[in-house]
Amino acid sequence: MREFRPLGNTLFPPVVKNLLIINGILFFATYVFIQSFGFDLTEHLALFYYSSSKFRIWQLFTHLFMHASVMHIFSNMFALWMFGSILENYLGSKKFLNYYILTGIGASILFMGVQYFELSPLQKQVEIYSAQPSASNFEKFIVENVPDQIQPNFNEILTFYSANPVSVEAKTASVELANAYLNAKINTATLGASGAVFGILLAFGMLFPNALIYIYFFFPMKAKYLVILYGAFELYSGVANNPDDNVAHFAHLGGMLIGFILLKAWNIKRSDSLF
Repeated sequence: MREFRPLGNTLFPPVVKNLLIINGILFFATYVFIQSFGFDLTEHLALFYYSSSKFRIWQLFTHLFMHASVMHIFSNMFALWMFGSILENYLGSKKFLNYYILTGIGASILFMGVQYFELSPLQKQVEIYSAQPSASNFEKFIVENVPDQIQPNFNEILTFYSANPVSVEAKTASVELANAYLNAKINTATLGASGAVFGILLAFGMLFPNALIYIYFFFPMKAKYLVILYGAFELYSGVANNPDDNVAHFAHLGGMLIGFILLKAWNIKRSDSLF
């Protein structure tokens, strides 16, 4: 069984090296700009839902270089180096760069499609409630649309509204809260290279299925099994849709799907490829 590791002067092939540098610079610049000038790069370069006032078309690309925390950027960049270096050495720099960009952009578009199916019903429900606000309709809106974890914020107004059904103040507050909830979801930024990184992970698992990967540097696992487990976990987490989970699982799955399509379209395979 062979283990694949980047060796010699290919330890940091050019595309991977420059991606690491760009991500590092933008992560540092985000901190400096907001601390020194009060200018948040995330508001302009992270990806917002298409109906958000903050959405800009270039965000489909630029969000790949934005990260929310040290652990976020470290985990993505470590995976980019660990698997991306091998792939760039095998595919060549030009093809690897095209693969990285296309999987990243494709993942964001697919994720936005998932957001559409999640947010469109909520938008309609908010419009319906705003047109016909009442204590009973507000209770129905909460039960059907608001996760249990944040219902206490709504229930406080509901209790007041139920006790004062003709209160203009209660009516206004309930409508404002319903719209605020919708706006918060629409204006939540998506950022990070994870879509492209999961595309890289998929390609590594397909092209080097029997390569050993050491989980936490100790537990060996073949790449093909790691990819299958990751894909299953992301699918489960995405369907579960835990409100406390701020990870874009369907973007990860999107990156893997686009990666699979590209490898097949480009007819890229090895003698022991997974498919």
